[in-house]
Amino acid sequence: MRFPTPTEPVDGILSSRVGSPDPERHAQATVAVVGLGYVGLPTALALLAAGNEVIGLDVSSARLEAIRRREVDLLPSDHERLAEHLDGRILTLTDDPAELARAATVIICVPTPVDRHQVPDLTAMAGACATAVAHAVPGQLLVLTSTTYVGTTGDLLVKPLAARGLVVGEDVFVAFSPERIDPGNAHHTQDSTPRVVGGAGALSAGLAAAVLRRTAPSVHELSSPEDAEMTKLWENTFRAVNIALANEFAEDCRGLGLDPLPIIGAAATKPYGFMPFYPGPGVGGHCIPCDPHYLLWQLRAKRISSPLIDAAMTAIATRPRKVVGRVRELLSERSLSVSGARILVIGVAYKPGVADLRESPALEIIEELAAEGAKVGFVDALVPSLRLGDEVLRSESAPERGDWDLVLVHTVHAGTDLGWLADHSNVLDATYRLDSFPARAIL
Repeated sequence: MRFPTPTEPVDGILSSRVGSPDPERHAQATVAVVGLGYVGLPTALALLAAGNEVIGLDVSSARLEAIRRREVDLLPSDHERLAEHLDGRILTLTDDPAELARAATVIICVPTPVDRHQVPDLTAMAGACATAVAHAVPGQLLVLTSTTYVGTTGDLLVKPLAARGLVVGEDVFVAFSPERIDPGNAHHTQDSTPRVVGGAGALSAGLAAAVLRRTAPSVHELSSPEDAEMTKLWENTFRAVNIALANEFAEDCRGLGLDPLPIIGAAATKPYGFMPFYPGPGVGGHCIPCDPHYLLWQLRAKRISSPLIDAAMTAIATRPRKVVGRVRELLSERSLSVSGARILVIGVAYKPGVADLRESPALEIIEELAAEGAKVGFVDALVPSLRLGDEVLRSESAPERGDWDLVLVHTVHAGTDLGWLADHSNVLDATYRLDSFPARAIL
């Protein structure tokens, strides 16, 4: 049987179907990973550790060079894997999509952000899926992992493959398996986190489960890609709603003169019916501030209301402004205004242990304070600089020596020295965890 070229229609070429491929043999064959970001690169490294040959495809030559130089944000264990496989024996790093035709499985791991109006931006995902479809060959398995709206796998993979003459479940195979990577968290690695998969038919599900089982302790199979797509939306919407509740509860506690963290800790001693979520300055990263908007966007198009989720996402979006309002209050108590005040932000990454600024509340907080005339500095061991409009701010080298009117503790990386804050008279603890400092205020 002759394989078609990537852009060639398949009708008239196949004289017979590919039959039922053996899942275990398929799982051991070459895997292509499309997108080498915070999900794709660890996924590629996990597959390499399992013994697969891996083709890593990314449209950014700068990203590929950063990977080759090992200048990427990874857990130490993944840095070791990367160093081991950069010799190129079973790892190919490329920006040539034609390489996809060599793979038995193609795993798509690209960003699914929202724009400034909280509308899903499908550009990267649509482009990656179109590339995978254009280069698909009979017998290949395509797995989408990017969090998205219900029906994406059908819209961007199954239907376009059919338009090429490839019948899903007979000529090619398709599944959705949402990524479950927690960047910077060594306690929740891929090989310790179960996967969920929904295939477009039983053969697709079986093949995908066999591949994914090589990098996960177990695989939970669902009856359709749509079920798996909704599973990921439920997971992160659950987190978003509970974080919004934790933030609101923390404000209620402050209004009653209480510190919320000991209360949350006490409630968490209950062995059933409670899961602790913690307040903070806002929510950043690739998931919680974005993913529920894919659900809300789809529901609005169908004229379906989801008021609880809507309210939670509004609360999350407005949380950084509440931080700015609290800064304003604390300065006012000392007869100072934001304009002209010297303010230091400790930690600007969206969470401890990562160098990731995506959707970080610190960016909006700094921008708002600067717009009101504050002179804002920051210190972050993992983020050497950030852009504020046309200005580039660089991390302070000796923050403890600065004459700061207020210090905002936003993100605390492991090993950060905060002992000098004990002598500071105006500290806003947005982490709620610095209860040993006498001058500390909370949100």
